[in-house]
Amino acid sequence: MYRPEVAARLAVEREETADRIAGLERQVGSLAEEQAFTTHDDEHDPEGVTIAVQRAQLQGLLAGARRDLAALDRAVDRLAAGGYGLCARCGRAIGEARLEALPVAETCIACAERRSGRGR
Repeated sequence: MYRPEVAARLAVEREETADRIAGLERQVGSLAEEQAFTTHDDEHDPEGVTIAVQRAQLQGLLAGARRDLAALDRAVDRLAAGGYGLCARCGRAIGEARLEALPVAETCIACAERRSGRGR
């Protein structure tokens, strides 16, 4: 069943996530420019983290944000198809509290626990 309040929340979260991705992409680009114009050896700089470490951190954050965006897109698709709020594994309803906390949830608590090994 289509729920406008859920659609609105997902749209806001999607926009915020897309903005986060754009910001991280700018930071990665800026770091690449900084590295191109730097002639010193930052691998042995005692003043802080290396450019390589900063780049790895930013790329990790960027990968996570892209996964978040993909999860939001799947949630929007489920909402449009009428499957939002239903567990992808067992077909039962996902609890409202879980959806409130994690609007992109694809599984109910029981299936999520079984998948993680905690429900054994």
